[in-house]
Amino acid sequence: MESTGPVNAVLIFMNDGGIFMWIILIVWIVGLVISIERFLKFVVYDSNGPSLMNEVQKYVISNDLGGAIKICSNTKSFIPKIFKNGLKRANQSVNQMQNAIDATALECIGKVESRIGYINLLANISTLMGLLGTIYGLIQSFEAVGAADPSKKAEILSSGISKAMNTTAIGLISAISLMTIHAILTAKQEKIISAMDEYSIKLLDLLGTRKVEDE
Repeated sequence: MESTGPVNAVLIFMNDGGIFMWIILIVWIVGLVISIERFLKFVVYDSNGPSLMNEVQKYVISNDLGGAIKICSNTKSFIPKIFKNGLKRANQSVNQMQNAIDATALECIGKVESRIGYINLLANISTLMGLLGTIYGLIQSFEAVGAADPSKKAEILSSGISKAMNTTAIGLISAISLMTIHAILTAKQEKIISAMDEYSIKLLDLLGTRKVEDE
């Protein structure tokens, strides 16, 4: 008796479930690709807010705006980007500084939130495609049973139901994994946006205090 390797076992499992198995697999892979892309972007977008704030504060207090802008340059992180555009307006009115900070923050928030919703959507599609595949498989099984020899009906029905349930299984595996990833990325997204809001206000307060002291 030949042993079935893990790769062959997976292929048999996929083929037994029919075309819906491969559709769910494609949906799952797309979801994982988006998840990996978002995770890598979040690593780039995030930054050490307290450390950056301390450095910027030192330069602002010493009235070295050029130095403060310099340490916020050459990075793709969002808090330094917000700081940089706010510092460029440091000698203008408070409203102009706030407008520059708010405009940059809104642009950054849009990038942070981009494509996150697709992961949850793909998780739902996986679940529904799994159920649809199961229903389709059951319909085929009952049609086969109707035309089969009476002595073999139970065996055919049992085999057909088993294969039909494969789509539900892979659909749920895909959905659960994507929903878990979505929850983790959503938490990370909220952390980044919260930090951007917090340090935007702190920078505006710092620059506003500087203007009052200068006057």
